Amino acid sequence: MMAPLRDPVFRMLWLAWLAANVTMWMNDVASAWLMTTLTDSVVMVALVQAASTLPVFVLGLPSGALADIVDRRRYFAVTQLWVAAIALVLSALALAGGLNAPLLLALTFANGIGMAMRWPVFAAIVPEVVPRHDLSAALALNGIAMNMSRIVGPVVAGALLASVGSQYVFLLNALLSIAAFMIILRWRSQPRVSALPGERFFGAMRVGLQHVMQSPRMRVVLLRIFTFFLQSSALMALLPLIARRLEGGATTFTALLAAMGAGAIFAALFLPRLRRGFSRDAFVAAGTGVHAVAALLTTLAPNIWLAMPASALAGMAWIATANSLTLSAQLALPNWVRARGMSIYQMALMGGSAVGAALWGYVASASSVTLSIAVAAAFGPLALLLTRRLSVDGGLDADHTPVRPVARAPEPVIAIAPDEGPVMVTVEYIIDPARAVDFNAVMQDTRRARLRQGALSWGLFRDTTVPGRYIEYFLDENWIEHQRRHERFTAADIGLREQRLAFHIGGADPRVQRYVGEPMNDSANANRRP
Repeated sequence: MMAPLRDPVFRMLWLAWLAANVTMWMNDVASAWLMTTLTDSVVMVALVQAASTLPVFVLGLPSGALADIVDRRRYFAVTQLWVAAIALVLSALALAGGLNAPLLLALTFANGIGMAMRWPVFAAIVPEVVPRHDLSAALALNGIAMNMSRIVGPVVAGALLASVGSQYVFLLNALLSIAAFMIILRWRSQPRVSALPGERFFGAMRVGLQHVMQSPRMRVVLLRIFTFFLQSSALMALLPLIARRLEGGATTFTALLAAMGAGAIFAALFLPRLRRGFSRDAFVAAGTGVHAVAALLTTLAPNIWLAMPASALAGMAWIATANSLTLSAQLALPNWVRARGMSIYQMALMGGSAVGAALWGYVASASSVTLSIAVAAAFGPLALLLTRRLSVDGGLDADHTPVRPVARAPEPVIAIAPDEGPVMVTVEYIIDPARAVDFNAVMQDTRRARLRQGALSWGLFRDTTVPGRYIEYFLDENWIEHQRRHERFTAADIGLREQRLAFHIGGADPRVQRYVGEPMNDSANANRRP
């Protein structure tokens, strides 16, 4: 379980991640509690969580694209400077007494932008520095860091809230963010080597979104993480109000959060052992059900001594479910698109959290906190039951180890500009007509693979005069993007290519042709009479 921490690079980055998450929790706790002193509106209190998570939903994909095309070390460091600057502004306004409810929401949103920026880049860095066989343990350790911060952050924030006020919570946030910035600068990352120019920003976003949408595994993971956080956000968003109902102050709120974090840490330490003999689907189903029960017990508890164990149980269920889904997402993504893929994953996670916080806050304002959490608790298992045929396991995990294609494309004999395009590639197959159904199934997988690599379109045609003759075509945006396809080739693509070749009976390998789009000049036709 602790093996990844023996690596000095991972240990250093893990400490930076821990510090970053401590600042996040301190800010959320201070903002949520401060909001209860600025307004009596239940909706405004619930919107604090929505404001902190909504930036990840809105800015997740642009952030992931940047993390895949710029230096990840510098980008990670900049995110900490951003958070430090927002914390200093919050501290100054709190000291001056210039905060009101709308302004606090706006600055909470700005702080959430820092989280939107840093999460995808850290998610992409971890598989780079950790061997594949240690990835599950590394992700569990990341979960431990997040839940240690869920204990440390609220405890420190609660102590400062009770003694000197929220302004000093924000000031300490700034100092911790600067410390994380210094730790990140000590890391010397290995630069990604490529003979090709870097991807363009908007093109990188398109390819990232297209890759995820063409991955059956990722689509199921996105659905699962959205519905789980839509369910679990009710307890987190309404926890300050549960603390007030228990006739407690900031200390009660802090204790409930700390119990939730302690439960998550306890479960994370035993996750590798608990996984033996159980699939990730089973973990997700169990975690969803247990969290629903724990949320109900927390809100129904008559005192803090019963609410704390229920909150700890909710934390255990949370880490088991979130870790299982995060592991499925990481294993479904190759390195070249990992930050973009994980940013979309985080968008689904935070989107569910933000929508849930606003939705359950509205339900609570129209009825009661208990009824709102009860409805949320029923929603999660019901959604899981309705989509029970969908799996986040889906068989063996694909091998996304980068490899070079078996045969390099021949050098063009005409001059082609890097941005010239589109580029059309055709591949001719001769197969046994009796095996057409099986061939079609393999070509469906091929279609998804080509589109995941960035193709604009794909098609398969059969010859009307020669039975068993098929033409596959796909379009790349330009000549550079066509060349970039070779850098995105993985061991899984090699396996799929061998499956296609097993159908080909034409003797030599299938014939491949490449064509570049010809710009049309209509000026010569402009003066012609109709």
